Amino acid sequence: MTSTTSSDRALTAASGATPESTEAVADVVAVEVAHDAQPAPERLTPANLRLLVLLLVSAFVVILNETTMGVALPPIMDDFGITAATGQWLTTAFLLTMAVVIPTTGWLLGRLGTRRAYLVAMSAFSVGTALAAFAPSFEILLGARVVQASGTAIMMPLLMTTVMRIVPPSQRGRVMGNVALVIAAAPALGPSASGLVLRGLTWHWIFAIVLPIAVVALVCGWRWVRDASTPSPIPLDLISVPLAVLAFGGLVYGLSGLGEAAQSDPVVPVWVPLVGGVAALALFVRRQLVLARDNRALLDVRVMTVRSFATAVVLMCLAMFSMFGVMMLLPLYVQRVLGLDPLATGLLMLPGALAMGLLGPVVGRVYDRIGPRPLVVPGLVASSAALALLAAGPSEAWLVLGAHILMSLGMALVFTPMFTLALGSLTGHLVPHGSAAIGTMQQLAGAAGTAAFVAIMTIREESALAVGTDEVAALSGGVHTAFWVGAAVMALAAVVATTLRRPADLGSGGPVAVGH
Repeated sequence: MTSTTSSDRALTAASGATPESTEAVADVVAVEVAHDAQPAPERLTPANLRLLVLLLVSAFVVILNETTMGVALPPIMDDFGITAATGQWLTTAFLLTMAVVIPTTGWLLGRLGTRRAYLVAMSAFSVGTALAAFAPSFEILLGARVVQASGTAIMMPLLMTTVMRIVPPSQRGRVMGNVALVIAAAPALGPSASGLVLRGLTWHWIFAIVLPIAVVALVCGWRWVRDASTPSPIPLDLISVPLAVLAFGGLVYGLSGLGEAAQSDPVVPVWVPLVGGVAALALFVRRQLVLARDNRALLDVRVMTVRSFATAVVLMCLAMFSMFGVMMLLPLYVQRVLGLDPLATGLLMLPGALAMGLLGPVVGRVYDRIGPRPLVVPGLVASSAALALLAAGPSEAWLVLGAHILMSLGMALVFTPMFTLALGSLTGHLVPHGSAAIGTMQQLAGAAGTAAFVAIMTIREESALAVGTDEVAALSGGVHTAFWVGAAVMALAAVVATTLRRPADLGSGGPVAVGH
């Protein structure tokens, strides 16, 4: 029988479940996973290594595409004669599509298997990229971004799930470090790559250059990718799909609008999608628990009853909350307060992002030897200290650069161990559902962090302006207040991280643990 700790009670209190009911569910999960789990591989074969390289390259391409629109927005606005508010839908629609599709990937990966899921993901991305490259109107470009996002949403859960199925437990940290490199470096390079293209070409070439790479990856996938597990013919629950759309789409849309609501009255009050999203989420979770009894869940939420998985996801969400908030406000602070131009701002942000990505494989190898806690706790403390330095109001760009690099290095010590620990706590059919849950929670945490930081900054800024403070000082004070909140969140996460435990299978090559 699975033991119930105070941490378990805290997690179950939020969902209304009793410790006893959660304990029972966890035991059911353990029995089912033990039944359908495949033995952990003893070594990484050449064929599987080739598959991993292909997945990493494909993931890099699709994630790189997420962050190219910010720099390209002005010429797109000029070409189509649209406003900035309309143009921002190229990013908003992408994020909303990701938020809606990712929760379904647990079912999708189980139903299609590795090969068909990869082909669907890269086909969707390639078609969307082709449409975008030749888009004659804004409406077609917007639709193309939605198609692209559908493929992108499948790729990351597919990559993480495949890693856990074909990589021996003793090497997972190192491989997940390479995954972290892709996740960190690709978004960091997106704006720079977009800017280089736009120096001599039109915005269409941002997509046209990526298209042949995507097509080559698709052809290689057709030839090389084989199923890492046996697909299971799980029927699609037609009630769960609209509930997922309303729940996760509503929450991301509502959270994204909080920052706007702090500045002006939005067209749709933010409480409408938020309340609707929460209500739909409650119905969605209830529906999934019922369907899970027959292994028919669209997203098996029982993964949250596995303590190691739940703790890792909570820590990742707290880290994402602060990181996305910093990504939103730091460029604004550097340009409006320190007076740097956009190019200098991008160059200032680049070293930290690259450092986080490049440190990922190193952290992964260390994780394989010592486990999560000796890495995650110092990483969160370093990130909290970096946010405190930013909140103190550095007046020189080099101080901001140093603080941002420190935070990025701290994040590298967090994400690789937490990805590995979370998915290493699951086996069998729960692995793709765990990947989907992680992706979904990241989307929500990122939207919440961005909204909270912008709202805090705006409220503090407006109160300062009301008493006669000049605009630059008011903005600076608002940003500093938001960073202090972020520092507190990271300090709280560091306290939670002290409860982390090393997984029993670390370095053993045996079956991964199901619960603790």
